[in-house]
Amino acid sequence: TGCGGGEEAADLRRPYQEMTGCSMEAVVTCGQEDLVWEGTLRCSYVPGGESTVEVLAPETIAGVRAVLTDSDWYLEYGDMSLNAGALSREAVSPAACLPRLMDALRDGWLLEENRETWGETPCVRLTVDQTGGQGGKLVSTLWLREEDGLPLRGELAVDGEIILTAEFTSFSFCDILN
Repeated sequence: TGCGGGEEAADLRRPYQEMTGCSMEAVVTCGQEDLVWEGTLRCSYVPGGESTVEVLAPETIAGVRAVLTDSDWYLEYGDMSLNAGALSREAVSPAACLPRLMDALRDGWLLEENRETWGETPCVRLTVDQTGGQGGKLVSTLWLREEDGLPLRGELAVDGEIILTAEFTSFSFCDILN
């Protein structure tokens, strides 16, 4: 089902649209041209608020945190803080990967919905468009487990090239509004 999607996609997305926040961990891989980076990240996501992403691995940068809002972000390590400047809605970086995937589930325009197995796990695969004012075509694809609707994998593509992937290792909702 495409162009707005079906009832199953709406049902799967509803908890993400109604949540007050979530926490998750994932192995995030960034691959562009000859550059490849992989790290384990922990994210505390707050829709429309302040989200934090902490590096758990690699060990050389473990403990570095990015704090993201809709308009800016900064890096923290221990008691030091570095303002990293404006963050456009189209900014794509490993630090922004997990919050952007949650934004996609909440607000993206549904392009595709189908059933697919990832590894051995039956999933519903959703592809959503998040293209914004900067002109780049941003498409997120998420594999949500059929049994509980929780994310198993996510991909972020810019202008047709997959830039970031996330393999979720844990996920929990903070609270869902009624």
